[in-house]
Amino acid sequence: EDEDRLILARGKHCFVIMNKFPYNNWHLMVTPYRHVSCLTDLTLEESNDCMHWLRNCVDIIKKYFKPQGINTGLNIGEAAGAGIAAHLHFQIVPRWNGDASFMAVFGETSVIPQHLLSTYRNLKPLFDEIILKENT
Repeated sequence: EDEDRLILARGKHCFVIMNKFPYNNWHLMVTPYRHVSCLTDLTLEESNDCMHWLRNCVDIIKKYFKPQGINTGLNIGEAAGAGIAAHLHFQIVPRWNGDASFMAVFGETSVIPQHLLSTYRNLKPLFDEIILKENT
């Protein structure tokens, strides 16, 4: 089911998933398994695992897709833009100069030049390689 759900990797306390409604290609999220609404609700182990996978995501995106920048972060609470306020998730969004086109500003839509499953199939082996290294 991981491909159907766009899950790229599973850690001990969190998983890496592609955003089904991405802002840009390779827009990823790191999400703890446990449903919490605030960063301070995570245990130290959960926080460390999330940061471990957040670092892996940034490393993969920088190495293989070479964006000009990367936004990482999280929204805590509905007023801050949390789409699912009860389930914390970290966003990783690769950025290129000029990527916020008029489509995103005026049409409330993004132009993504690659199908999600194609992106998934490009990313999945890179995450599998990390998991293999960590388990040997």
